[in-house]
Amino acid sequence: MTPAALADVRVLDLSRILAGPTAGQFLADFGADVIKVERPVVGDDSRRLGGPVLKDREGNKTGLSPMFICANRNKKSVTIDIAMPAGQELIRKLAAWADVLLENYKAGDLKRYGLDYDSLKLLNPRLVYCSVTGFGQTGPYAPRPGYDGVFQSTSGLMSLSGHRDGTPGGGSMRVGVPITDMIGGAFTYGAILTALHYRDKTGQGQHVDMSMLDCAITATCTAAANYLCNGVVPERWGNENKGSVPSGVYRCADGEVQISAPGNDVYPRICKAMGVPHLAQDERFAASEDRLKRRAELTSIFEPLFKSKTRAELITLMEANNVPCAPIYAINEVFNDPHVRSRGDVVEVEHASVGPIRTVANPMRMSATPVNRFAPPPDLGEHTDNVLAGLLGMDAQAIAALRKDGVV
Repeated sequence: MTPAALADVRVLDLSRILAGPTAGQFLADFGADVIKVERPVVGDDSRRLGGPVLKDREGNKTGLSPMFICANRNKKSVTIDIAMPAGQELIRKLAAWADVLLENYKAGDLKRYGLDYDSLKLLNPRLVYCSVTGFGQTGPYAPRPGYDGVFQSTSGLMSLSGHRDGTPGGGSMRVGVPITDMIGGAFTYGAILTALHYRDKTGQGQHVDMSMLDCAITATCTAAANYLCNGVVPERWGNENKGSVPSGVYRCADGEVQISAPGNDVYPRICKAMGVPHLAQDERFAASEDRLKRRAELTSIFEPLFKSKTRAELITLMEANNVPCAPIYAINEVFNDPHVRSRGDVVEVEHASVGPIRTVANPMRMSATPVNRFAPPPDLGEHTDNVLAGLLGMDAQAIAALRKDGVV
């Protein structure tokens, strides 16, 4: 078997909830040894979030929730109370072992425990210390806490999503999943790899300052570029396309589809697909600008045609005429799609007490170093004894004493 790409990378993951753990999971998927540090007894808050917790084979609740499962596979769980001096000492010893320390405490929080970057780099100058916070380590908002909705709104993402003002249901709208956590997790993964590459060339670690707001602003991409270059504040268009029609989400007999007609060459093909080729020559709709001026009129012609077809019929017609078209899937339909199944986007792992758990696969497909292991997300503190004994050389008596004192 080909060695995992990150098999020699050691990660101490102090992060919680979603963004930091997502970055840690990406590292773990590619073979990094990721030790997740959690609070004794209660663990990561995400163990109780994101939907009903899983039950074991006897029907008892476990510490595995959908949110925890989606961002913590392939990791080891160690419980340490970092508020206690003995717990802080354990973190220092593990940081001396690590290549990467990943944390998402509020800016400055870990300094009071002597676990900030300036303190730990004295023990391990090669350490890549990555802080994931809502607003970064600097600036007037640095002390603020925040969650996905805060970053979607403050970044402008929410103002770009939703139906136009003055239309039914018009107004800003949040994306239905914690998208800024996923964006932030992906950027954090990339930043850590960049810092490791630099460290491997120079021997020098560094502090990586990741702001969820910064990441979300970057995700506004073309909207931000249009404003910064041209001073244009984008309007919301909902499911419509500002620059072309018919383009958007349309009802059919048994669901919805997304149709895209980005240029003059696609419009005649839509007309042919729907059995109205004469509309391609109709002077009212001859050019793109004409169709945009008569958006409502043209939409009123096509909507009944789309509604007369089933989703499968409509997609078949559009594909036969080379028109970009796709179904609007409910989440259960996504995982039943033949293409999704063929790509292996779902993997199943076996958990000792729960049984098989299905989870979304890593999206990065590598020819030489593929993700070839999927260990289940760990139970709370499952690896505490092994890590303290194996990495720090502690004997059973010393570990038992820490456990008695509530340190682990």
